[in-house]
Amino acid sequence: MSKFPTFGEDDGMATVEYAIATLAAAALAGVLYLIVNGEAVVAGLTALIERALSVKS
Repeated sequence: MSKFPTFGEDDGMATVEYAIATLAAAALAGVLYLIVNGEAVVAGLTALIERALSVKS
C-alpha cells in the first residue's frame, strides 16, 4: 500500500463538494440581494403594493 494518494482515492471529496456548493449558494444569494435591492425593483414593488392597497371610490 502506497503512502502517497493516487487518483483513484476519493477521500475528502464530499467536503470539497460541500464547500463549493456553499460558496456557490452564497454567491447566488449575493447576486439576488443586489437585484432585489436595485432601485427599479424597489420602485416596482412599492407601486404594486400602493396599487393593491388603494381604494377606488
